[in-house]
Amino acid sequence: MVVEIHVPLLPASGPPDGSYPFPWIDDVEDFLLDLEERGDVEVFDEGEDDGDVYVFIVTGAGEEELLAVASRVAMLPGVPTGAVAVVSDDEAEEFGLGRRVPLPAGD
Repeated sequence: MVVEIHVPLLPASGPPDGSYPFPWIDDVEDFLLDLEERGDVEVFDEGEDDGDVYVFIVTGAGEEELLAVASRVAMLPGVPTGAVAVVSDDEAEEFGLGRRVPLPAGD
C-alpha cells in the first residue's frame, strides 16, 4: 500500500521576482526525508508533477499512519490548500487510482 499526496501545483504567494515559485515542494521533501530517516515512513520515489498537482508518495506504515503523515504535509506552512491523499498500491499504472481522502484527514 502507498499513499499519494496530491498537492495543487500553485506558486507560493508573494515570491520575489525571479525566485523559485514552488519552495513548498522542497519543504515537503525535507519533511518527508526527516520522517524516513527516523524510520516512520518510506518515501516511494521522488515527487513529481502530474498535470495541475504535485505528487509525493509514502509507504512503509499502516494506512492510518500514512494518512496522518499526508495530513501533516497538507498543514505545512506554504503548502497550497486543497491537497488530497489517494490510498493506492505500488502497482498502480498511474497516479490517482484509488480511494481519495481530503486533507487534512479527519476534518
